[in-house]
Amino acid sequence: MSPLTDHNAPSRPQDGVLATLNEDGSRRWLRPKLAKGRFLPRRAVVAWALIALFTITPFIKIDGTPLFQFDVAHRRFTFFATTFNADETLLLALLVVSIFVGIFFVTALFGRAWCGWACPQTVYMEFVYRPLERFFDGKHYTSGGRTPMPNWRRALKYVAFTLISLHLANTFLAWFVGVDAMFEWTRQSPFEHPGPFVLVLVVTALMMLDFCFFREQMCTLACPYGRLQSVLLDKDSMIVGYDARRGEPRGKLKKGAQAEGRGDCVDCKLCVQVCPTGIDIRDGLQLECVGCTQCIDACDGVMDKIGKPRGLIRYSSENRLAGIAPKLLRPRVVLYPIVLVVMLSAFGFALAKRSPLEIELLRVRSTPYEVLEDSRVSSKVHVKLTNRDDAPRRYSLAVDGQGAELLAPAFPVTIEPADDFESTVFVLVDRERFERGRADVVFRVVDDLGRETLKRGYVMGPLFSSSSKAGDQ
Repeated sequence: MSPLTDHNAPSRPQDGVLATLNEDGSRRWLRPKLAKGRFLPRRAVVAWALIALFTITPFIKIDGTPLFQFDVAHRRFTFFATTFNADETLLLALLVVSIFVGIFFVTALFGRAWCGWACPQTVYMEFVYRPLERFFDGKHYTSGGRTPMPNWRRALKYVAFTLISLHLANTFLAWFVGVDAMFEWTRQSPFEHPGPFVLVLVVTALMMLDFCFFREQMCTLACPYGRLQSVLLDKDSMIVGYDARRGEPRGKLKKGAQAEGRGDCVDCKLCVQVCPTGIDIRDGLQLECVGCTQCIDACDGVMDKIGKPRGLIRYSSENRLAGIAPKLLRPRVVLYPIVLVVMLSAFGFALAKRSPLEIELLRVRSTPYEVLEDSRVSSKVHVKLTNRDDAPRRYSLAVDGQGAELLAPAFPVTIEPADDFESTVFVLVDRERFERGRADVVFRVVDDLGRETLKRGYVMGPLFSSSSKAGDQ
């Protein structure tokens, strides 16, 4: 394409700038062919296993606690039937960092295996929505959109897409609100829960927008994971790559072609036609490549037909494809597992030390104490209890310390799982115990299982001096 000489004319993308754009800047709709090779059935098994896992997991409970649930509204997050509150920042931070380090480690070893084999975008697009589209579109799909499509087939396709998207929306929301809430919403009239009903419609519309229209652009434009490949991969990371040393110079297959010095690539462009992101794998490693292995299956089929060995496009690394001996021990594949072990060990230690009850002593905004007629000091303390157990618990509160007495009319109290309770209590302390305006006390909370939790703190009081105490005596 010749460069534009008129600087006021609208710019046009050059060939190969973006696989989903035409030269005039309009959207290029991709209708990739399906290559049935050795990797496709393996990916199908993995995909349908993950779909089943995604659907069934919200129903799995251990002792009444969901296996996984991300209750954003109540700021509770459940992992493997262990519930964390949003204020447990250390545990959540260690868990999140461990997940990210694990992703970095897997990427350093296996490249974009997650994107091509396990990402929900790829799984549902290539094994649910795309097969339905091929079925309903028929010749319209196989002809690249050139054959007209009857309106009734188009209508049926979008009805199927809507039903699938509605199912996905309900399953997705069940991970956040729980299956019990989802069943309740389903049985009730939308007028009884307009907010959740609108939420389901919005999520369904987003599913339709993603899988019906945005599609591969979610991977190439929106998802940041592809853009992180430059720092997550190295020359020895596993990728789906084209062996240019073997395939070049490419050319159409004809008699005597090998004698003319041509490579094994017959330039059939089938690897491009089956690519779900529309790239040419022969151009080298690209951020649009999701590692789906469709180009491998397509190329292997061509190699079988022309009597050439498989592997012109294969799982390899940039160094291997360039003929450079791979390095098994690289800095990132050594450092990532070390960091991951440290993070998981710290998470396990913090989890083991995690108390089933959290006690916080908060300052009161009003007058913190009052001197009584019997010379004792009544100090206000605002107590907050958080039940981190998986079942409701009944708690009683006491205070330990010589000459200390507790007035707590709100106790005993029952607190639901992952819920909290706040109350102002009064601690009566002999004035002789105060030093520099404070007296140390120990709050003792006992639950209905007999488990005891202690919290050391102090109560505020007047600044009694040693001379005043002696004078009083």
